[in-house]
Amino acid sequence: MSEKIIVHNRRAGRDYSVLDRLEAGIELVGTEVKSLRVHGSMTLKDSYADIEEGQAYLIGAHIEPYDHGNIYNHSPERRRRLLMHKQQILKLGQRVEEKGLTLIPLRVYFKDGIVKVELGLCKGKQSFDKRESIKERETQRELSRALKQASRPASKR
Repeated sequence: MSEKIIVHNRRAGRDYSVLDRLEAGIELVGTEVKSLRVHGSMTLKDSYADIEEGQAYLIGAHIEPYDHGNIYNHSPERRRRLLMHKQQILKLGQRVEEKGLTLIPLRVYFKDGIVKVELGLCKGKQSFDKRESIKERETQRELSRALKQASRPASKR
């Protein structure tokens, strides 16, 4: 299976703690697919997935309009339906309602020529959680630097 990542939502890892991940297809019109193939420009900033009337939708994702598109070119910020099994949608809807979780798109990619979205079932981080994760990341970085420094031969130091 070949995967070509179109966009990765780095902000999601900073603002949310991801509890579960799942893959979904996305319903696109022709000029959206063409735009993603040619330009690869999509923005997931402030986007989320929502479940309405038994359907899952991606809201707030921005796909650049295709340059050579005509009057049938797509609207950049339209709601896009996510393609999942009915049972998956119902299960996600229950988890989101019960625990106050949010569905956030983590990345969008081509998988065997088809556009897929990786959704994360996320819980928002508080400011002290963010500081804690930054501290963890910095200590991990310092530890790896120290190990790298210690593993070098004495002649290269």
